[in-house]
Amino acid sequence: GAANIGAGFTGGYPVTGGFARSVVNFDAGAQTPAAGAFTAVGLAIAAVALTPLVYFLPKATLAATIIVAVLSLVDFSILKTSWQYSKADFIAVLATILLTLGLGVEVGVTAGVVLSIGLFLYKTSRPHIAEVGLVPDTQHFRNILRHKVITHPSVLTIRIDESLYFANARYLEDYLYDRVVGCKNLKHVVLMCSAVNEIDLSALESLEAINHRLEEMGISLHLSEVKGPVMDRLKKTHFLDELTGDVFLSQFEAVSKLTGGQVAETPPSTEPKIKLV
Repeated sequence: GAANIGAGFTGGYPVTGGFARSVVNFDAGAQTPAAGAFTAVGLAIAAVALTPLVYFLPKATLAATIIVAVLSLVDFSILKTSWQYSKADFIAVLATILLTLGLGVEVGVTAGVVLSIGLFLYKTSRPHIAEVGLVPDTQHFRNILRHKVITHPSVLTIRIDESLYFANARYLEDYLYDRVVGCKNLKHVVLMCSAVNEIDLSALESLEAINHRLEEMGISLHLSEVKGPVMDRLKKTHFLDELTGDVFLSQFEAVSKLTGGQVAETPPSTEPKIKLV
């Protein structure tokens, strides 16, 4: 009431309004609040002059008019796009649509948000981790399963493609331990942190555990390409003092130093060593 009157004088949005009417107003090309005045005049004329003509129309007919108007805002093509791009996103979109139609907008939107958060936590709890090698004649490192790269038996270089936090810290530990087991000539493990934007306390404890575990196996742990904000927080802890290896500015610098330049003389690997994840 009063809030809508105030919004009318100040050019604000209506406090409440019919969704279907708003759609019709938009489709009609309304540009200013004056459209509401013309709509009111039109409704008044229809109520006085047309009531006898539309009195006997079934309510289902009126409902169909509203449904047709609202359908113009629904983009069903997103279902096909989300299915092709990401099955997880498709599940979130489909669940939101079905719950909205069945139980209402509030339930559907709330369920969509909760499901999206759950899917995000699941995906980030199993981050993409890849063993990388040096691309010949460059200083770039890429996944050994996707490119012909140069590796060295004494150095295991791992790229982490996600920030480290409590949900994926243990996953990183398990991945590294599985890779290290059976590598008899392994002396160094380098974690390439170019995609790591955050390391929380749980992940820091996991890194400390990895460092101590590898030390017991006679393997040094190194970090490379650590971002400034992440390094600033690591400097506030004892982790860097206890780190058995070094922190390198670039992955190329790390591998070159640890192999004594021998990596450049090793032929590119042609067979994958680990399962693609």
